[in-house]
Amino acid sequence: MGKTKEIVDYRLTEDGWFAYEYKRPSLTADSVIFGFDGVAIKILLIQRGIEPFKGKWAFPGGFMKMDETAEECAKRELEEETGLKDASVEQFHTFSDVNRDPRERVITVAHYALVRLSEVKGGDDAASARWFAMEEVPSLAFDHDRILRMAVNRLKERICFEPIGFELLPEVFTMTELQNLYEAILEVKFDRRNFYNKMLKLGILSEAEPRPANASRRIPSKYRFNAEKYAELKQKGFRLEF
Repeated sequence: MGKTKEIVDYRLTEDGWFAYEYKRPSLTADSVIFGFDGVAIKILLIQRGIEPFKGKWAFPGGFMKMDETAEECAKRELEEETGLKDASVEQFHTFSDVNRDPRERVITVAHYALVRLSEVKGGDDAASARWFAMEEVPSLAFDHDRILRMAVNRLKERICFEPIGFELLPEVFTMTELQNLYEAILEVKFDRRNFYNKMLKLGILSEAEPRPANASRRIPSKYRFNAEKYAELKQKGFRLEF
């Protein structure tokens, strides 16, 4: 007996794409953007200017075009809706619950990025954009509350295996500011001396300027990241325990 051929109906569009005669989900990209103000972690949100969830806060994101990757889509939507350019976004999860979007069947590829705080402004279909402290984040549209929880957990995991700070701190910073960053992400308090010793042993910090011999101990030393060693350690990874 010969094999039965499976018949699939399709047509070619004018631009050469195959258009099959069955329903398919739409694809979006959303971005969780973390910032740091020296004391607290901040989250970048946009206020939706259109339905569904008009007036609700959500992450920057939108539908993917046929000629772009998920990362390109995430970056484009981020710039269109907040004005933030060139963020180094990284995929961390795909959310595909059947009823996550009331419009239609939509799968989203979630990204996250660490950036230095900058002014943002709502654009495209975002009525406004602003930074929120973690404890101030309102109830979010779609399933973005779940996306946020997973992004925060990913950040907490990452900080124990990769150096973090280059993307969030100013070029020159104090050890106290670096400790504040780690404490804000991990939601714990560290012994000051123990934290300082562990950070210095990583070899990724350089003194920003020589400390005068007669300088008061109350004046904190200032540091900057050694970009070469930072990149090397980020590539190699490590296990940071306090």
